[in-house]
Amino acid sequence: MTDRNPHIQGEGDKESDRRYREGTKEFVQSPEGKEQIKHAGDVSEAEARRLREFEEKAKSHAKDEDPAVRQQTKR
Repeated sequence: MTDRNPHIQGEGDKESDRRYREGTKEFVQSPEGKEQIKHAGDVSEAEARRLREFEEKAKSHAKDEDPAVRQQTKR
């Protein structure tokens, strides 16, 4: 039997989870984080057109469209 390192917790590592959450919270509340969040959904007209084309292509493969989805995309 091998000796186990107490610092290695594997999946569900609570210490790593705590550090990640604290780091994320710190970033989100920072000026840089707030600026990046403000522009997170910005895309160019060309990129928006490309995304719509891909969406339409994907919809063409679907059997039926969910009515709830149809209502959301008609903004």
